[in-house]
Amino acid sequence: MSVTDDAIEAIKQMIVDGELRPGDRLPREPDLAERLGLSRNSLREAVRALSLIHVLDVRRGDGTYVTSLEPSLLMDAMGFVVDFHRDDTVLQLLETRRIIEPAATELAALKMPMADIDALAGLLDSLGEAPTVDQLVENDLEFHRRIAAGSGNAMLASLVETLSGRTQRARTWRGLTQEGAVARTLAEHRAIVQALAGRQADIARATATVHVAGVEQWLRQTLVERR
Repeated sequence: MSVTDDAIEAIKQMIVDGELRPGDRLPREPDLAERLGLSRNSLREAVRALSLIHVLDVRRGDGTYVTSLEPSLLMDAMGFVVDFHRDDTVLQLLETRRIIEPAATELAALKMPMADIDALAGLLDSLGEAPTVDQLVENDLEFHRRIAAGSGNAMLASLVETLSGRTQRARTWRGLTQEGAVARTLAEHRAIVQALAGRQADIARATATVHVAGVEQWLRQTLVERR
């Protein structure tokens, strides 16, 4: 490990041990460097690295603080990495969605307030009878975001939102090129809402699996045809 890696690990351990908590201000740079037995340059590089992944917040003129460490904040770093995907790795993202998103939907069937489930139906109704592909995809992202939030698991919700947003281009592509894709998506969304409203967790999970798998299957076939 490099000296900077040692510094990162030392600060991380202070947070893990509870010595530094969300919102706490780090000791002054010279004091912390001396305590950790590191050079100030190494410490500075470590702070810069941890700020990039939203573990630390450097406030000019005020000091360095531990962030809230909320899952949605920390997952931004994963989103940055996922943004470098290629067409073939979108399949891997969809495979991951197919594993994770049905679990979130199953939890939502058990935990999501009925008022929020009713609002999901309203969200679908807001599209009207002939939405454009762009309108559908935007609605789709919000639909899945709300269900993930309804799971009651902040980490799972952040993960779903990160993966869902990064497959937006594939979903738009499908809507433009596959006949009946818009109507099929709306029908599957309504089936998911029906299962949620009925508190049918197993059916909600199965319906969500079929829904995500449809996009995955279409993309897999499309990539094969392009070769």
